[in-house]
Amino acid sequence: MSSLRLVSSAVRRATTFSIARRGYAEAVSDKLKLSLALPHKSIFTSQDVVQVNIPAESGDMGILSNHVPSIEAIRPGVIEVIESNAGSQKFFVSGGFATVHPNNKLTINVVEGAPLEDFSIEAIRSNLAEALKVAAGSGSEAEKMEARIEADVYESLQHALAK
Repeated sequence: MSSLRLVSSAVRRATTFSIARRGYAEAVSDKLKLSLALPHKSIFTSQDVVQVNIPAESGDMGILSNHVPSIEAIRPGVIEVIESNAGSQKFFVSGGFATVHPNNKLTINVVEGAPLEDFSIEAIRSNLAEALKVAAGSGSEAEKMEARIEADVYESLQHALAK
């Protein structure tokens, strides 16, 4: 009988605690604090933004305030930063990591990146052709792998500019 009282006492205590539930992302007025950094400079430093879209290795994802904390590897592609009144800014990045912190903070560290409008489609096409030529050539395996990685980045950049 004492075990029954213990269980019923535990059940009563458990129901008095509020359970925090996480649902689907909702339109909230809270902002996300974005820090976007390259090795040599910071593009954003704790700037309030509405949403950030990233090219994660697991698939493209949009991050709003109150997003579940996570760490995501970023593949070559476009990061879109949506600000409340200034529209959006797009940056092409070659890869890196994004960390979503529990306090509405997003930190993105990338190896290389630049505003999308800074790129020339003609230069990308010629550099892509050169990289593909080296990758298919008779150089060392290291040279071929490096050229293949370079070609992958140029193909991603070409795809981003075509949109």
